[in-house]
Amino acid sequence: MREAAGYNAREAAALLGLDHTKISQVETARFGVSAERVRFLASAYGCEDQAYVEALVAMATERTRGWWEKYRGVLSPGFLDVAELEHQSSYLHTYQIAHIPGIAQTEEYADAVFEFGSPHRLSKEQKEARVEHRIQRAKILDREEPFEYTALVHEAALRMRFGGREVLRSQLDHLLTLSDHPRFTVRVIPFDTDGFAGSGQAVLYAGGPVPQLDTVHLDSTLGPVFLDAETQLRSYRSMLSRMEKRALGIRKSRDFIKEIIQWL
Repeated sequence: MREAAGYNAREAAALLGLDHTKISQVETARFGVSAERVRFLASAYGCEDQAYVEALVAMATERTRGWWEKYRGVLSPGFLDVAELEHQSSYLHTYQIAHIPGIAQTEEYADAVFEFGSPHRLSKEQKEARVEHRIQRAKILDREEPFEYTALVHEAALRMRFGGREVLRSQLDHLLTLSDHPRFTVRVIPFDTDGFAGSGQAVLYAGGPVPQLDTVHLDSTLGPVFLDAETQLRSYRSMLSRMEKRALGIRKSRDFIKEIIQWL
């Protein structure tokens, strides 16, 4: 809002009668902000988008501690950020090329992913905490608010044998079961798809309560990367849209997964 109004941090601080360091501390989430302060800032910055303001007010009003807070100091902040991003989202669209989407992973499969996918060998306690956190993320499907999760999964991810043949078979069975959930959709992109539009990077597009709060999460071994610039969001929306057009339909995707299970 401040940038849209054309103010730098010092100008905004002078306008609001605050020290400029408080502006940056609020904007970088070092300090919390009340619903009243959100409305005050919106008014001062001349923001007339009431849906945007109310979405921010709702976030500022929420005072319940999320389930992920018990992992603070145990896992790196990036894990907590991803869980909170999912919690605040209205919908999630993901694309995976190397492994099954996180919220759809079984405990054994997640254990194998962290075993082989981490740049440094994890201690038993660290790995158990990561696996437990990942399994807990599936709670997002059972919340009361309207929500939908769409996963575009490349055939490569369906064939990667994290943990071996039996672990993969169990994982694919779980993915099929989860595909019956009214809020979870999985669609497969086969190897022989023409004009493949994706990249080798796992992508999670989190739709906010209003478009200004959309966020893209890029997964990496060094921690999550979050993007929220409109140009970036538009590029990833376009990429996911092109990939959806080349993915199998829901029923054909289920049949495709069943064939892989039989092959195993």
